[in-house]
Amino acid sequence: MTADGPAPQVAVGAVVVVDDHLLLVRRGQPPQVGRWSLPGGRVQHGELLAEAVVRELAEETGIAGVCDEQIGVAELVPSPGDDHQGHYVVIDFAVTPLDSHHRIRAGSDAAEVRWVPTWDVAELDLTPGLAEFLSEHGVIDTIAR
Repeated sequence: MTADGPAPQVAVGAVVVVDDHLLLVRRGQPPQVGRWSLPGGRVQHGELLAEAVVRELAEETGIAGVCDEQIGVAELVPSPGDDHQGHYVVIDFAVTPLDSHHRIRAGSDAAEVRWVPTWDVAELDLTPGLAEFLSEHGVIDTIAR
């Protein structure tokens, strides 16, 4: 084991489910441009995880929310051909939206934002491992492997 690269970066993801619809963003910036993912991003210096997930949700979707329980942790390690070189530890949280109308708009580094029926999520071009993560944590139904 060598330490020849930068240290892993801490990131957060928002799992927002309303009426059996999951809020997803289509990435407009690397890594994984054009693929669908949870709203989220890097934790800033001095920022609490709950603050980061609420900030990222607002920046990428225009929705204000309240951070709830932790859903799980995903680790993204680059492999040959990836469009990013970073190692990320992503802590995903359930988030309850504060806007009763759940109006969304793409912002920040999101190309598009959409409420997706949970039964259709696995059909999208998702970031690697997201469908499995969501299935494993009971956010979407079990997917065929």
